[in-house]
Amino acid sequence: MSVCSARVCTVDELVERVDDEDRVLGVVVGRRQAVQEGWLHRVAVTLCRDERGRILVHRRSEQLSRFPGLHEVVVGGAVEVGESYEQAAARELAEELGVRVLPRLLFTFLNRSGLSPHWLGVHEAVVPDTVTADPDEVAWHGRLTEPELRSALREWRFTPDSHEAFSRYLAFRTARP
Repeated sequence: MSVCSARVCTVDELVERVDDEDRVLGVVVGRRQAVQEGWLHRVAVTLCRDERGRILVHRRSEQLSRFPGLHEVVVGGAVEVGESYEQAAARELAEELGVRVLPRLLFTFLNRSGLSPHWLGVHEAVVPDTVTADPDEVAWHGRLTEPELRSALREWRFTPDSHEAFSRYLAFRTARP
């Protein structure tokens, strides 16, 4: 499904509606409609670390329809029809950062922050120091230590998903043996 404006022509992603238990209902809709109607669907994101443990942070392009110019702690997007969370996370890493790695799914949760409710699959991956960010998606990127990121989350403007995903990521990591 294509959506065109004076500035840009984009293809609306097709997603599967899911229920409160994250079970696929078998209904395929455009992501734009799912957001507008508040229908549950799936989104996969990855927290990217380097070999030294620094976290990749990026600022979204100004031309994006969702949260233009805001910073993010995670890289990701909609889980398309027939994809697993892991497949979607790997696809998004390749599209947005030009890296081909297999992210590890840590947990999922029903996220009610952002534009509409959705199930969020949070992954983790170690990515190389050099990435080729897609300028249509990523205006800037850098790597921060956890203390630097905690400060940035208070001082910079981040997406709602970033705050929620990072908070839950820290809790998940603390709870692991």
